[in-house]
Amino acid sequence: MLDTLVFVTVLLPFLVAALLLVLREQNLRKVILVATAGALILASLAMLRAGAFTLSPAPLYDTLVTLGDFVILFVVLCVGLKRKNQIIIWLTLAQIVGLVWFEFFVLKEHGHTPAFFADNLSLVMVLIISIIGSLIAVYGIGYMKVHEEHLHLTKSKQPGFFFFIVLFLGAMNGLVLANNMLWMYFFWECTTLCSFMLIGHDNTEIARKNAERALWMNVLGGTAFLFGVILLHKTTGTLSLQDILARGSQFAVAGSAILAPMFLLVFAGMTKSAQVPFQSWLCGAMVAPTPVSALLHSSTMVKAGVYIIVRLAPLYAGTHFSTFVALFGAFCFLVTAGLAVGQSNGKKVLAYSTISNLALIIACAGINTPAAITAAILLIIFHAISKALLFLCVGAIEQKIGSRDIEAMRGLHAVMPRTAIITIIGVMTMMLPPFGMLMAKWMAIESATGQFLIMIMLALGSALTVLFWARWAGILLAEPFGKPQPENQYTSVRLPLVILASLAVLMSIASPFVYSALVSPVVDLYYKAASYTVTGLGNLDNPTGMFIIYPLFILLGLGFFYAVKQAKRVSASQVTAPYMCGEQLVVDGKAGFRGPLGQPVVAASSNYYLERFFGEDVLTKWINVIALAVLVIMLFGGAL
Repeated sequence: MLDTLVFVTVLLPFLVAALLLVLREQNLRKVILVATAGALILASLAMLRAGAFTLSPAPLYDTLVTLGDFVILFVVLCVGLKRKNQIIIWLTLAQIVGLVWFEFFVLKEHGHTPAFFADNLSLVMVLIISIIGSLIAVYGIGYMKVHEEHLHLTKSKQPGFFFFIVLFLGAMNGLVLANNMLWMYFFWECTTLCSFMLIGHDNTEIARKNAERALWMNVLGGTAFLFGVILLHKTTGTLSLQDILARGSQFAVAGSAILAPMFLLVFAGMTKSAQVPFQSWLCGAMVAPTPVSALLHSSTMVKAGVYIIVRLAPLYAGTHFSTFVALFGAFCFLVTAGLAVGQSNGKKVLAYSTISNLALIIACAGINTPAAITAAILLIIFHAISKALLFLCVGAIEQKIGSRDIEAMRGLHAVMPRTAIITIIGVMTMMLPPFGMLMAKWMAIESATGQFLIMIMLALGSALTVLFWARWAGILLAEPFGKPQPENQYTSVRLPLVILASLAVLMSIASPFVYSALVSPVVDLYYKAASYTVTGLGNLDNPTGMFIIYPLFILLGLGFFYAVKQAKRVSASQVTAPYMCGEQLVVDGKAGFRGPLGQPVVAASSNYYLERFFGEDVLTKWINVIALAVLVIMLFGGAL
């Protein structure tokens, strides 16, 4: 049974991807994609029900994984040579030499290391990847049809696109289920190659440039990952992640030799999750089609980075290195939230807010207490759902109105009523209590009690987060709803939006169950202590405080219902034009005023984006320098 489930979640996507690459019949491709999505979702749910397991495939697969490592590395090397990128070339050569030396002269054989093992953290990740990733793949069916029509392509590039999308899902499931660290490295490199190909999918000059940047930054992380695995094997004598975590208490002491490989692996996670100063690759990935952006940000690439950092957290608990990880995460959380404040481009707001939330997860891993790890896992779950939803909404909106600028979304309800409401729900789930994201942020800040600097940065970052989400929600709610026009949308686009919006709300309502069933077992297993208790009313309680859930949901539901009801009653005739100090004019049917030289000017309103304080040009250089300094201090002050 377990063999079948692992086959469906890991190997089947590789086989389906190969089929999609050669398949040219569009309708059959749709059927195969939907069927694969259904199989992944059902298999992930069945795997959760089966519970923890360890699995050892036939020894032949070790050989295939090793072969796959070298195939990927040589493909990346060829890309580096073609692009004449010296960083890619030398880092890839370093990986090839290191892997040859380790595989054939040090390790010689993999021994009896089980390839896969799963605990609740792995199973949570498989659920996120398989459910959210599958919905994004289905969304891509309708989206890519319109996307290619806009590009006026004479020949569809969808076979290659869906090849890498589905391959990505299999690689991520393999990564989070991997027990053998060399297997994890193989899947890690698979995600790097997939992201490079997907970011450069449209093959424009800017797409190629940003794909190359993403590749060299992630190759840097891959190099750190490989040599971290080599050092970890030298320190522990095993490649089994399960064994290393089981003996975690032997290693988690200040000055332990395990901290050097921990730094390399955590550093690899930081590059993969696009933390400062590597944030530019994820922001650059916004040039890719929206399903790629959604996949990278919610359920695959960047989640691999925080997964490995949280997964390894018990091994560096109680060390100075852990404190530096918390400090680095808190700093990145604050400054990237600030960068998001300075953006009006919807995708860039989502990109910086993603980096910010990932940094918060890293800060929780560094705080490294039961309460902090609880917050980290809940953030992974709720962020994946809401961020996927918002990216898909922005993609649908952009294709309809021709802009991804949030200022252009005023009055969206009149044009796309269903999508406008779903987008509002997505924004609300990111910023309002008692939705899961706000609850997890509250837990994160609460867990930082006693670490004053970290707590202050988390609180300030959370305040900035409210600012840019509230601004976006205000734009969507600024115009009268009135009577909307019918919204035409492909079923493959509409259905994922509705499902994700429902999941964002229902999972938050079920957050006590989510904590008890999915999160608490992980914390209990590795930290031997419970962080929260669920009261009879479904509230989450700990010695510091209580998070009230259901009474707040009732109030929020009543308030939202009343607000929508009142908004629908407001007609266009009841809207008062802005007062222009007696210089009122009507310009092309719109309110305006008499400007310089008596020329009529249309009145326009816009939010203030504080670019003098939070603009990319103002902040990026300095935060990159500070982040690099913290990384150096983390290495020499915490890991060596």
